[in-house]
Amino acid sequence: MGGSKNVYASVKAYSKKGKLLTKADFQTLAESRDLEELMTRIKNTVYGEAVSDVQKPFSSQSIESALRSKLADIHYSIAKTSGNSGVLDAYYMKFIISNLKLILKGKALGKAQEDIETHVNLHAEELIKQRDVVVKALVAKDFEEAVASLSSVQFGEEIAKAAALYNEKKNVQIIDTYFDKILYQHLVGAMKNFSDKEATKLVAMDIDFYNILSVIRGKFWGLQEDQIQDLIIPTSPPARELLGRMMAAGTVRDAFNELSSTKYKELVPQVENELDAIAEFERAFEMMIYRTSLRSFAKMFSFATVVGITKLTAFEVRNLAAIAFAVEQKIPTETTMSKLILEEE
Repeated sequence: MGGSKNVYASVKAYSKKGKLLTKADFQTLAESRDLEELMTRIKNTVYGEAVSDVQKPFSSQSIESALRSKLADIHYSIAKTSGNSGVLDAYYMKFIISNLKLILKGKALGKAQEDIETHVNLHAEELIKQRDVVVKALVAKDFEEAVASLSSVQFGEEIAKAAALYNEKKNVQIIDTYFDKILYQHLVGAMKNFSDKEATKLVAMDIDFYNILSVIRGKFWGLQEDQIQDLIIPTSPPARELLGRMMAAGTVRDAFNELSSTKYKELVPQVENELDAIAEFERAFEMMIYRTSLRSFAKMFSFATVVGITKLTAFEVRNLAAIAFAVEQKIPTETTMSKLILEEE
């Protein structure tokens, strides 16, 4: 990481952090009576310009799409500023991965191309000239053809595995998990030549999040141990041992209990129902990543601030998309606010 570029990127990260929306801002947005009012309120925030082209009749889908374009711009400029760190490039892949997930899950469920298209925003791909890969999968006539269209890309092998396991279990979340694996494998690769301790902590936490949840979900879906093993991304020996014990545990609850002697012990869910426990754990872990991202600003000019702002802006746009959906569906404000990733007062 070049010195002066790093400093400049860090300064930019600080100025972005100063513009992040507050809890009060989210509250005001969540209290909108309808999407029209929400749009008026968003226009008074830093996202005003991002949504200025959204056409009436408004939908949470079109608002989210505009916000995702803006997020792609933010992440693209952060990556550019910081001298093309492989870590930021790996995080940027998230945009492409999430489109491929949507497309393959849509095809697996037999949805029409027109249906799938409304959910896909290709702005991130256009910025890095990677549109063709996604479009090829989108126009494929069915799931098999979409998978085949991706066989020559760098992660074609993982996608083929995802398709095989999906065909056996018929659970679309398996597709999500394999695509996440591709993303986190890139992150692990990018970490190899990386010296910033704080930034490493943040990225390592993301990889733990993926690995632990994959084991838990794999058990919940009734996968065999070798199938779960294939989802795991190799990390440090102690982490590997922990994941091994979780895999060998009898139940989802037992697997969670393996975490009680780790730094993640506070996150172990207390509810009995397995599905609720997984959701609660996922949220608690994301809150931990969010707080760690906020803390990355304690040390000026560290690359951690650059990774931190990448995470924080992604959480922010996710919160805004959740609010748009909630306003559209007339979900009570308290419910919406309780689901957001925010500093708990």
